[in-house]
Amino acid sequence: MWKKTKAFKHVSPLKQGFPLGWKNFRAFCNTAINATLSGVYSTEQEVVIALGSNVGNRIKNFNDALNLMKGSGIDITRHSCLYETAPAYVTDQPRFLNAAVRGVTKHAPHDLLTVLKTIEREMGRGNGIRYGPRPLDLDILFYGRLRISSDKLTVPHERIWERPFVLAPLVDLLGSAVDNDTVSHWHSLSIHPGGLFEAWERLSGESLIGKEGIRRVVPIGDKLWDFSEKPYVMGILNLTPDSFSDGGKFQSLDSAVSRVLSMATEGADIIDIGAQSTRPMASRISAQEELDRLIPVLEAVRVMPEMEGKLISVDTFSSEVASEAVKKGADIVNDVSAGALDPNMYKVVAESRVPYIAMHMRGDPCTMQDKENLKYDDVCRDVASELYARVRDAELSGIPAWRIMIDPGIGFSKKVDHNLDILMGLPKVREEIAKKSLAISHAPLMIGPSRKRFLGDICDRPVARDRDPATVASVTAGILRGANIIRVHNIRDNVDAARLCNAMLRRGRSS
Repeated sequence: MWKKTKAFKHVSPLKQGFPLGWKNFRAFCNTAINATLSGVYSTEQEVVIALGSNVGNRIKNFNDALNLMKGSGIDITRHSCLYETAPAYVTDQPRFLNAAVRGVTKHAPHDLLTVLKTIEREMGRGNGIRYGPRPLDLDILFYGRLRISSDKLTVPHERIWERPFVLAPLVDLLGSAVDNDTVSHWHSLSIHPGGLFEAWERLSGESLIGKEGIRRVVPIGDKLWDFSEKPYVMGILNLTPDSFSDGGKFQSLDSAVSRVLSMATEGADIIDIGAQSTRPMASRISAQEELDRLIPVLEAVRVMPEMEGKLISVDTFSSEVASEAVKKGADIVNDVSAGALDPNMYKVVAESRVPYIAMHMRGDPCTMQDKENLKYDDVCRDVASELYARVRDAELSGIPAWRIMIDPGIGFSKKVDHNLDILMGLPKVREEIAKKSLAISHAPLMIGPSRKRFLGDICDRPVARDRDPATVASVTAGILRGANIIRVHNIRDNVDAARLCNAMLRRGRSS
Protein backbone atom coordinates (compact mmCIF):
# COMPACT_ATOMS: atom_id res chain seq x y z
CA MET A 1 0.00 0.00 0.00
CA TRP A 2 3.04 2.28 0.40
CA LYS A 3 4.33 4.12 -2.70
CA LYS A 4 7.89 5.39 -3.14
CA THR A 5 7.91 9.09 -2.42
CA LYS A 6 10.40 11.50 -1.05
CA ALA A 7 8.62 11.53 2.31
CA PHE A 8 7.65 7.86 2.40
CA LYS A 9 9.86 5.54 0.43
CA HIS A 10 8.73 1.95 0.41
CA VAL A 11 9.45 0.63 3.86
CA SER A 12 8.08 1.02 7.37
CA PRO A 13 6.66 4.39 8.39
CA LEU A 14 8.63 3.91 11.61
CA LYS A 15 11.73 4.97 9.66
CA GLN A 16 10.07 7.63 7.54
CA GLY A 17 9.49 10.76 9.58
CA PHE A 18 7.99 9.16 12.72
CA PRO A 19 11.10 8.67 14.84
CA LEU A 20 9.01 8.13 18.00
CA GLY A 21 7.55 4.99 16.50
CA TRP A 22 4.14 3.45 15.81
CA LYS A 23 2.36 5.38 18.52
CA ASN A 24 2.94 8.69 16.73
CA PHE A 25 2.11 7.14 13.39
CA ARG A 26 -1.20 5.78 14.72
CA ALA A 27 -2.01 9.21 16.18
CA PHE A 28 -1.28 10.72 12.78
CA CYS A 29 -3.61 8.20 11.13
CA ASN A 30 -6.39 8.92 13.63
CA THR A 31 -6.04 12.63 12.93
CA ALA A 32 -6.13 12.01 9.20
CA ILE A 33 -9.14 9.72 9.48
CA ASN A 34 -10.99 12.23 11.62
CA ALA A 35 -10.19 15.02 9.17
CA THR A 36 -11.52 12.82 6.37
CA LEU A 37 -14.67 12.05 8.33
CA SER A 38 -15.13 15.76 8.98
CA GLY A 39 -15.33 16.23 5.23
CA VAL A 40 -17.26 13.10 4.33
CA TYR A 41 -19.74 13.48 7.19
CA SER A 42 -20.26 17.22 6.99
CA THR A 43 -23.99 16.54 6.99
CA GLU A 44 -25.67 15.67 10.27
CA GLN A 45 -25.11 12.21 11.71
CA GLU A 46 -27.34 10.54 14.26
CA VAL A 47 -25.60 9.65 17.52
CA VAL A 48 -26.39 8.07 20.87
CA ILE A 49 -24.70 9.45 23.99
CA ALA A 50 -24.88 7.91 27.47
CA LEU A 51 -24.95 10.09 30.58
CA GLY A 52 -23.93 9.13 34.13
CA SER A 53 -23.48 11.06 37.38
CA ASN A 54 -22.99 10.20 41.04
CA VAL A 55 -21.34 13.30 42.52
CA GLY A 56 -23.11 16.49 43.60
CA ASN A 57 -26.63 17.34 42.44
CA ARG A 58 -27.06 14.60 39.87
CA ILE A 59 -30.28 16.01 38.41
CA LYS A 60 -28.73 19.44 37.93
CA ASN A 61 -25.67 17.82 36.40
CA PHE A 62 -27.87 16.19 33.76
CA ASN A 63 -29.81 19.38 33.09
CA ASP A 64 -26.61 21.37 32.69
CA ALA A 65 -25.06 18.68 30.47
CA LEU A 66 -28.05 18.77 28.11
CA ASN A 67 -27.76 22.54 27.81
CA LEU A 68 -24.01 22.36 27.19
CA MET A 69 -24.46 19.68 24.53
CA LYS A 70 -27.11 21.78 22.81
CA GLY A 71 -24.78 24.77 22.86
CA SER A 72 -21.94 22.68 21.44
CA GLY A 73 -23.59 21.57 18.22
CA ILE A 74 -25.47 18.47 19.41
CA ASP A 75 -29.20 18.67 18.69
CA ILE A 76 -30.95 16.24 21.05
CA THR A 77 -34.04 14.60 19.56
CA ARG A 78 -34.91 11.79 21.99
CA HIS A 79 -34.37 11.00 25.64
CA SER A 80 -34.46 7.73 27.54
CA CYS A 81 -36.07 7.28 30.90
CA LEU A 82 -33.95 8.15 33.93
CA TYR A 83 -32.45 5.34 36.03
CA GLU A 84 -30.92 5.31 39.47
CA THR A 85 -28.45 2.44 39.63
CA ALA A 86 -26.03 0.79 41.98
CA PRO A 87 -22.36 1.46 41.09
CA ALA A 88 -20.58 -1.14 38.99
CA TYR A 89 -16.96 -2.29 39.13
CA VAL A 90 -16.02 0.08 41.99
CA THR A 91 -18.91 -0.49 44.38
CA ASP A 92 -17.85 1.68 47.33
CA GLN A 93 -19.30 4.92 45.98
CA PRO A 94 -22.70 6.70 45.70
CA ARG A 95 -25.49 5.50 43.41
CA PHE A 96 -25.52 6.74 39.83
CA LEU A 97 -28.08 8.41 37.67
CA ASN A 98 -27.98 6.98 34.16
CA ALA A 99 -29.70 7.95 30.93
CA ALA A 100 -29.06 8.19 27.20
CA VAL A 101 -30.01 10.60 24.44
CA ARG A 102 -30.28 10.42 20.68
CA GLY A 103 -29.30 13.42 18.66
CA VAL A 104 -27.77 14.72 15.48
CA THR A 105 -24.47 16.51 15.04
CA LYS A 106 -22.06 17.68 12.35
CA HIS A 107 -19.07 16.94 14.57
CA ALA A 108 -16.87 14.14 13.25
CA PRO A 109 -16.45 11.26 15.73
CA HIS A 110 -13.20 12.35 17.40
CA ASP A 111 -14.30 15.98 17.39
CA LEU A 112 -17.49 14.89 19.16
CA LEU A 113 -15.41 13.01 21.72
CA THR A 114 -13.40 16.18 22.35
CA VAL A 115 -16.60 18.18 22.83
CA LEU A 116 -17.95 15.69 25.36
CA LYS A 117 -14.67 15.54 27.30
CA THR A 118 -14.64 19.35 27.42
CA ILE A 119 -18.17 19.33 28.87
CA GLU A 120 -17.10 16.77 31.47
CA ARG A 121 -14.24 19.02 32.54
CA GLU A 122 -16.51 22.06 32.68
CA MET A 123 -18.79 20.04 34.96
CA GLY A 124 -15.91 19.36 37.33
CA ARG A 125 -14.68 15.95 36.27
CA GLY A 126 -10.98 15.42 36.95
CA ASN A 127 -8.65 12.47 36.49
CA GLY A 128 -10.10 10.22 39.16
CA ILE A 129 -9.93 6.45 39.28
CA ARG A 130 -11.49 4.55 36.42
CA TYR A 131 -15.16 3.72 37.15
CA GLY A 132 -14.91 5.89 40.28
CA PRO A 133 -17.11 8.79 41.42
CA ARG A 134 -17.72 11.54 38.90
CA PRO A 135 -20.06 14.51 38.48
CA LEU A 136 -20.56 13.64 34.82
CA ASP A 137 -19.67 10.84 32.43
CA LEU A 138 -20.50 11.13 28.71
CA ASP A 139 -19.88 8.19 26.36
CA ILE A 140 -20.54 7.85 22.63
CA LEU A 141 -22.50 4.62 22.21
CA PHE A 142 -23.21 4.93 18.48
CA TYR A 143 -22.19 7.31 15.70
CA GLY A 144 -24.23 7.08 12.51
CA ARG A 145 -23.66 3.71 10.87
CA LEU A 146 -19.93 3.68 11.61
CA ARG A 147 -17.72 1.26 13.45
CA ILE A 148 -14.74 3.11 14.90
CA SER A 149 -11.68 1.70 16.63
CA SER A 150 -8.80 3.91 17.70
CA ASP A 151 -6.66 4.58 20.74
CA LYS A 152 -9.21 7.06 22.02
CA LEU A 153 -12.57 5.92 20.69
CA THR A 154 -14.39 2.66 20.13
CA VAL A 155 -17.87 2.75 18.58
CA PRO A 156 -20.13 0.96 19.30
CA HIS A 157 -19.02 1.39 22.90
CA GLU A 158 -17.30 -1.86 23.78
CA ARG A 159 -19.10 -2.55 27.09
CA ILE A 160 -22.70 -1.85 26.08
CA TRP A 161 -23.73 -5.48 26.12
CA GLU A 162 -22.70 -6.27 29.72
CA ARG A 163 -24.17 -3.19 31.41
CA PRO A 164 -27.89 -3.07 32.33
CA PHE A 165 -27.50 0.60 33.28
CA VAL A 166 -26.48 1.31 29.67
CA LEU A 167 -28.76 -1.12 27.85
CA ALA A 168 -31.93 -0.02 29.70
CA PRO A 169 -31.75 3.62 28.53
CA LEU A 170 -30.42 2.58 25.13
CA VAL A 171 -33.41 0.31 24.49
CA ASP A 172 -35.69 3.16 25.63
CA LEU A 173 -34.50 5.21 22.68
CA LEU A 174 -35.82 2.66 20.18
CA GLY A 175 -39.44 2.09 19.34
CA SER A 176 -40.46 -1.55 19.39
CA ALA A 177 -40.81 -1.03 15.63
CA VAL A 178 -37.27 0.09 14.72
CA ASP A 179 -37.83 3.40 13.02
CA ASN A 180 -35.07 4.05 10.47
CA ASP A 181 -32.08 2.50 8.73
CA THR A 182 -29.54 3.89 11.18
CA VAL A 183 -31.46 2.61 14.20
CA SER A 184 -31.89 -0.75 12.49
CA HIS A 185 -28.13 -0.79 12.04
CA TRP A 186 -27.53 -0.07 15.75
CA HIS A 187 -30.02 -2.79 16.58
CA SER A 188 -28.12 -5.29 14.41
CA LEU A 189 -24.70 -4.51 15.91
CA SER A 190 -25.49 -6.46 19.07
CA ILE A 191 -23.47 -9.60 19.66
CA HIS A 192 -26.81 -11.37 20.05
CA PRO A 193 -28.80 -12.49 17.00
CA GLY A 194 -31.95 -10.67 18.14
CA GLY A 195 -30.15 -7.35 18.35
CA LEU A 196 -30.31 -4.89 21.23
CA PHE A 197 -33.65 -6.20 22.45
CA GLU A 198 -32.23 -9.72 22.67
CA ALA A 199 -29.16 -8.42 24.53
CA TRP A 200 -31.43 -6.63 27.00
CA GLU A 201 -33.60 -9.71 27.51
CA ARG A 202 -30.54 -11.88 28.12
CA LEU A 203 -29.80 -9.62 31.10
CA SER A 204 -33.44 -10.22 32.23
CA GLY A 205 -34.75 -7.03 30.66
CA GLU A 206 -37.72 -5.25 32.19
CA SER A 207 -37.84 -7.68 35.11
CA LEU A 208 -34.59 -6.07 36.34
CA ILE A 209 -36.30 -2.73 36.94
CA GLY A 210 -37.01 -2.27 40.61
CA LYS A 211 -34.53 -5.03 41.43
CA GLU A 212 -30.82 -5.67 41.05
CA GLY A 213 -29.91 -2.11 41.93
CA ILE A 214 -31.75 -0.35 39.09
CA ARG A 215 -34.97 1.66 39.26
CA ARG A 216 -36.77 3.98 36.85
CA VAL A 217 -37.32 7.40 38.35
CA VAL A 218 -38.81 10.84 37.68
CA PRO A 219 -36.89 13.89 38.94
CA ILE A 220 -39.11 16.31 40.84
CA GLY A 221 -37.20 19.14 42.44
CA ASP A 222 -34.01 17.63 43.82
CA LYS A 223 -35.64 14.28 44.59
CA LEU A 224 -36.27 11.13 42.60
CA TRP A 225 -39.74 9.57 42.53
CA ASP A 226 -40.39 5.95 41.60
CA PHE A 227 -43.98 5.82 40.38
CA SER A 228 -43.92 2.02 40.20
CA GLU A 229 -43.61 1.66 43.97
CA LYS A 230 -47.32 2.20 44.55
CA PRO A 231 -50.37 3.91 43.00
CA TYR A 232 -50.19 7.62 43.81
CA VAL A 233 -53.34 9.53 44.74
CA MET A 234 -53.80 13.06 43.40
CA GLY A 235 -56.38 15.14 45.21
CA ILE A 236 -58.39 17.72 43.25
CA LEU A 237 -58.72 21.29 44.48
CA ASN A 238 -60.91 23.43 42.23
CA LEU A 239 -60.71 27.17 42.91
CA THR A 240 -63.42 27.85 40.34
CA PRO A 241 -67.07 28.89 40.65
CA ASP A 242 -68.19 26.62 37.81
CA SER A 243 -66.45 23.22 38.02
CA PHE A 244 -68.88 20.37 37.49
CA SER A 245 -68.41 18.68 40.87
CA ASP A 246 -67.43 21.21 43.52
CA GLY A 247 -67.40 24.57 41.77
CA GLY A 248 -67.61 27.47 44.22
CA LYS A 249 -66.91 25.45 47.37
CA PHE A 250 -63.26 26.43 47.76
CA GLN A 251 -63.03 29.99 46.45
CA SER A 252 -62.01 31.52 49.77
CA LEU A 253 -58.46 31.09 51.00
CA ASP A 254 -59.55 29.56 54.30
CA SER A 255 -61.83 26.98 52.68
CA ALA A 256 -59.15 26.03 50.15
CA VAL A 257 -56.46 25.58 52.80
CA SER A 258 -58.86 23.59 54.97
CA ARG A 259 -59.62 21.29 52.02
CA VAL A 260 -55.92 20.72 51.34
CA LEU A 261 -55.34 19.90 55.01
CA SER A 262 -58.14 17.34 54.84
CA MET A 263 -56.82 15.74 51.65
CA ALA A 264 -53.25 15.60 52.96
CA THR A 265 -54.39 14.04 56.21
CA GLU A 266 -56.46 11.42 54.37
CA GLY A 267 -53.43 10.27 52.37
CA ALA A 268 -53.22 12.27 49.15
CA ASP A 269 -49.72 12.18 47.66
CA ILE A 270 -50.24 15.09 45.26
CA ILE A 271 -52.54 18.12 45.43
CA ASP A 272 -53.70 19.34 42.00
CA ILE A 273 -54.78 22.98 42.14
CA GLY A 274 -56.82 24.41 39.28
CA ALA A 275 -58.27 27.90 38.83
CA GLN A 276 -59.64 27.50 35.28
CA SER A 277 -62.59 25.17 34.78
CA THR A 278 -62.23 22.52 32.07
CA ARG A 279 -65.77 21.14 32.26
CA PRO A 280 -67.63 20.96 28.92
CA MET A 281 -68.55 24.45 27.66
CA ALA A 282 -66.55 26.18 30.40
CA SER A 283 -65.75 29.81 29.63
CA ARG A 284 -62.08 30.75 29.39
CA ILE A 285 -60.81 33.36 31.82
CA SER A 286 -57.75 35.56 31.48
CA ALA A 287 -54.38 34.42 32.76
CA GLN A 288 -54.44 37.25 35.29
CA GLU A 289 -57.79 36.16 36.72
CA GLU A 290 -56.54 32.59 36.91
CA LEU A 291 -53.42 33.75 38.75
CA ASP A 292 -55.45 35.91 41.13
CA ARG A 293 -57.38 32.81 42.17
CA LEU A 294 -54.40 30.47 42.23
CA ILE A 295 -51.35 32.18 43.71
CA PRO A 296 -52.63 33.06 47.22
CA VAL A 297 -53.74 29.47 47.74
CA LEU A 298 -50.55 28.00 46.26
CA GLU A 299 -48.37 30.15 48.52
CA ALA A 300 -50.36 29.17 51.60
CA VAL A 301 -50.41 25.47 50.76
CA ARG A 302 -46.71 25.32 49.94
CA VAL A 303 -45.69 26.19 53.51
CA MET A 304 -48.16 23.90 55.29
CA PRO A 305 -46.32 21.38 57.53
CA GLU A 306 -48.80 18.72 56.40
CA MET A 307 -47.45 19.05 52.84
CA GLU A 308 -44.00 17.82 53.81
CA GLY A 309 -43.08 15.01 51.40
CA LYS A 310 -46.08 15.70 49.16
CA LEU A 311 -46.27 17.29 45.73
CA ILE A 312 -48.25 20.17 44.26
CA SER A 313 -49.35 20.24 40.64
CA VAL A 314 -51.00 23.14 38.87
CA ASP A 315 -53.87 22.31 36.54
CA THR A 316 -53.58 24.85 33.72
CA PHE A 317 -53.23 25.13 29.96
CA SER A 318 -51.80 28.66 30.19
CA SER A 319 -48.02 28.99 29.94
CA GLU A 320 -48.11 32.30 31.82
CA VAL A 321 -49.93 30.67 34.73
CA ALA A 322 -47.65 27.62 34.63
CA SER A 323 -44.54 29.79 34.75
CA GLU A 324 -45.71 31.85 37.71
CA ALA A 325 -47.02 28.79 39.56
CA VAL A 326 -43.67 27.02 39.33
CA LYS A 327 -41.94 30.13 40.67
CA LYS A 328 -44.33 30.06 43.64
CA GLY A 329 -43.68 26.40 44.44
CA ALA A 330 -45.67 24.12 42.10
CA ASP A 331 -43.79 20.87 41.42
CA ILE A 332 -45.68 19.66 38.33
CA VAL A 333 -47.57 21.23 35.41
CA ASN A 334 -50.77 19.34 34.53
CA ASP A 335 -52.00 20.43 31.08
CA VAL A 336 -55.31 19.05 29.77
CA SER A 337 -54.44 20.27 26.28
CA ALA A 338 -50.92 18.76 26.11
CA GLY A 339 -49.70 22.12 24.80
CA ALA A 340 -52.34 22.51 22.09
CA LEU A 341 -53.98 25.60 23.63
CA ASP A 342 -50.83 27.63 24.27
CA PRO A 343 -47.90 27.44 21.85
CA ASN A 344 -45.52 28.73 24.54
CA MET A 345 -46.29 25.98 27.05
CA TYR A 346 -43.50 23.58 26.03
CA LYS A 347 -40.87 26.31 26.20
CA VAL A 348 -41.99 27.37 29.67
CA VAL A 349 -42.03 23.82 31.00
CA ALA A 350 -38.65 23.03 29.44
CA GLU A 351 -37.09 26.08 31.07
CA SER A 352 -38.83 25.42 34.40
CA ARG A 353 -37.42 21.87 34.53
CA VAL A 354 -40.54 20.42 36.14
CA PRO A 355 -42.46 17.26 35.19
CA TYR A 356 -45.23 17.73 32.63
CA ILE A 357 -48.50 15.82 32.55
CA ALA A 358 -49.78 15.77 28.96
CA MET A 359 -53.44 14.80 28.55
CA HIS A 360 -55.32 13.74 25.42
CA MET A 361 -58.12 16.03 24.33
CA ARG A 362 -59.47 17.11 20.98
CA GLY A 363 -60.43 20.74 20.56
CA ASP A 364 -60.94 22.74 23.75
CA PRO A 365 -63.45 22.53 26.62
CA CYS A 366 -66.04 24.29 24.46
CA THR A 367 -65.65 21.99 21.45
CA MET A 368 -64.29 18.73 22.86
CA GLN A 369 -67.72 17.03 22.85
CA ASP A 370 -68.62 18.16 19.33
CA LYS A 371 -69.63 15.37 16.99
CA GLU A 372 -66.47 15.47 14.89
CA ASN A 373 -64.29 15.18 18.02
CA LEU A 374 -66.04 11.99 19.12
CA LYS A 375 -65.17 9.85 16.09
CA TYR A 376 -62.56 7.12 16.64
CA ASP A 377 -61.63 4.09 14.58
CA ASP A 378 -60.01 2.44 17.59
CA VAL A 379 -60.08 4.72 20.63
CA CYS A 380 -57.03 3.26 22.42
CA ARG A 381 -54.90 3.27 19.29
CA ASP A 382 -56.08 6.72 18.20
CA VAL A 383 -55.63 8.25 21.64
CA ALA A 384 -52.14 6.76 21.89
CA SER A 385 -51.18 8.09 18.45
CA GLU A 386 -52.53 11.59 19.04
CA LEU A 387 -51.12 11.84 22.55
CA TYR A 388 -47.73 10.63 21.39
CA ALA A 389 -47.68 13.30 18.66
CA ARG A 390 -48.16 15.99 21.32
CA VAL A 391 -45.55 14.46 23.61
CA ARG A 392 -43.10 14.15 20.73
CA ASP A 393 -43.42 17.88 20.09
CA ALA A 394 -42.86 18.51 23.79
CA GLU A 395 -39.69 16.41 23.74
CA LEU A 396 -38.34 18.15 20.66
CA SER A 397 -38.99 21.44 22.48
CA GLY A 398 -36.65 20.42 25.28
CA ILE A 399 -38.78 18.51 27.79
CA PRO A 400 -36.89 15.23 28.39
CA ALA A 401 -38.90 12.03 28.25
CA TRP A 402 -37.90 11.38 31.86
CA ARG A 403 -40.01 14.41 32.90
CA ILE A 404 -43.14 13.52 30.93
CA MET A 405 -46.28 11.85 32.30
CA ILE A 406 -49.29 10.86 30.19
CA ASP A 407 -53.07 10.95 30.67
CA PRO A 408 -55.47 9.40 28.10
CA GLY A 409 -58.10 12.02 28.98
CA ILE A 410 -61.07 10.06 30.31
CA GLY A 411 -64.17 12.22 29.86
CA PHE A 412 -62.51 14.60 27.40
CA SER A 413 -63.63 14.18 23.77
CA LYS A 414 -64.96 10.74 24.68
CA LYS A 415 -68.34 8.99 24.70
CA VAL A 416 -69.34 6.56 27.45
CA ASP A 417 -68.06 3.53 25.54
CA HIS A 418 -64.80 5.28 24.71
CA ASN A 419 -64.15 5.90 28.42
CA LEU A 420 -64.83 2.25 29.22
CA ASP A 421 -62.59 1.08 26.40
CA ILE A 422 -59.74 3.26 27.69
CA LEU A 423 -60.12 2.04 31.29
CA MET A 424 -60.01 -1.54 30.08
CA GLY A 425 -57.36 -0.83 27.46
CA LEU A 426 -54.62 1.06 29.31
CA PRO A 427 -52.08 -1.67 28.43
CA LYS A 428 -52.98 -1.21 24.76
CA VAL A 429 -52.41 2.54 25.03
CA ARG A 430 -48.91 1.85 26.33
CA GLU A 431 -48.28 -0.82 23.69
CA GLU A 432 -49.25 1.54 20.88
CA ILE A 433 -46.97 4.28 22.21
CA ALA A 434 -44.16 1.72 22.62
CA LYS A 435 -44.14 1.16 18.86
CA LYS A 436 -42.81 4.71 18.55
CA SER A 437 -41.02 5.35 21.84
CA LEU A 438 -40.33 2.83 24.57
CA ALA A 439 -39.28 5.68 26.87
CA ILE A 440 -42.67 7.42 26.63
CA SER A 441 -44.48 4.09 26.99
CA HIS A 442 -42.82 3.76 30.41
CA ALA A 443 -43.95 7.23 31.52
CA PRO A 444 -46.15 7.42 34.63
CA LEU A 445 -49.76 7.12 33.48
CA MET A 446 -52.52 9.12 35.16
CA ILE A 447 -56.27 8.63 34.93
CA GLY A 448 -58.99 11.01 36.08
CA PRO A 449 -62.43 9.36 35.98
CA SER A 450 -63.54 10.91 39.28
CA ARG A 451 -67.25 11.78 39.34
CA LYS A 452 -67.30 12.08 35.54
CA ARG A 453 -70.60 12.17 33.69
CA PHE A 454 -70.12 8.76 32.07
CA LEU A 455 -70.22 7.20 35.55
CA GLY A 456 -73.50 8.98 36.22
CA ASP A 457 -74.92 7.79 32.89
CA ILE A 458 -74.02 4.19 33.62
CA CYS A 459 -75.10 4.18 37.28
CA ASP A 460 -78.03 6.60 36.96
CA ARG A 461 -76.42 9.13 39.30
CA PRO A 462 -77.16 12.64 37.97
CA VAL A 463 -75.52 14.34 40.98
CA ALA A 464 -71.72 14.35 40.74
CA ARG A 465 -70.99 13.69 44.42
CA ASP A 466 -73.15 10.56 44.28
CA ARG A 467 -70.69 8.97 41.84
CA ASP A 468 -67.97 8.21 44.41
CA PRO A 469 -68.66 4.44 44.57
CA ALA A 470 -68.44 4.25 40.77
CA THR A 471 -65.24 6.31 40.92
CA VAL A 472 -63.71 3.78 43.31
CA ALA A 473 -64.62 0.97 40.91
CA SER A 474 -63.19 2.81 37.92
CA VAL A 475 -59.86 3.71 39.56
CA THR A 476 -59.55 0.13 40.81
CA ALA A 477 -59.92 -1.13 37.25
CA GLY A 478 -57.41 1.47 36.06
CA ILE A 479 -54.76 0.67 38.66
CA LEU A 480 -54.98 -3.04 37.97
CA ARG A 481 -54.38 -2.24 34.29
CA GLY A 482 -51.35 -0.08 34.86
CA ALA A 483 -52.37 3.39 36.03
CA ASN A 484 -49.72 4.95 38.30
CA ILE A 485 -51.62 8.06 39.42
CA ILE A 486 -55.34 8.45 40.12
CA ARG A 487 -56.82 11.95 40.17
CA VAL A 488 -59.85 12.02 42.48
CA HIS A 489 -62.14 14.18 44.63
CA ASN A 490 -62.84 11.67 47.40
CA ILE A 491 -59.46 10.95 48.96
CA ARG A 492 -60.16 8.52 51.78
CA ASP A 493 -62.09 5.89 49.83
CA ASN A 494 -59.76 6.01 46.83
CA VAL A 495 -56.65 5.79 49.02
CA ASP A 496 -58.10 2.55 50.38
CA ALA A 497 -58.78 1.31 46.85
CA ALA A 498 -55.23 2.17 45.80
CA ARG A 499 -53.75 0.36 48.81
CA LEU A 500 -55.77 -2.76 48.10
CA CYS A 501 -54.80 -2.73 44.43
CA ASN A 502 -51.16 -2.30 45.39
CA ALA A 503 -51.36 -5.28 47.74
CA MET A 504 -52.92 -7.42 45.00
CA LEU A 505 -50.35 -6.38 42.42
CA ARG A 506 -47.44 -7.05 44.79
CA ARG A 507 -48.91 -10.42 45.69
CA GLY A 508 -49.24 -11.26 42.00
CA ARG A 509 -45.61 -10.34 41.30
CA SER A 510 -44.33 -12.45 44.18
CA SER A 511 -46.34 -15.55 43.25
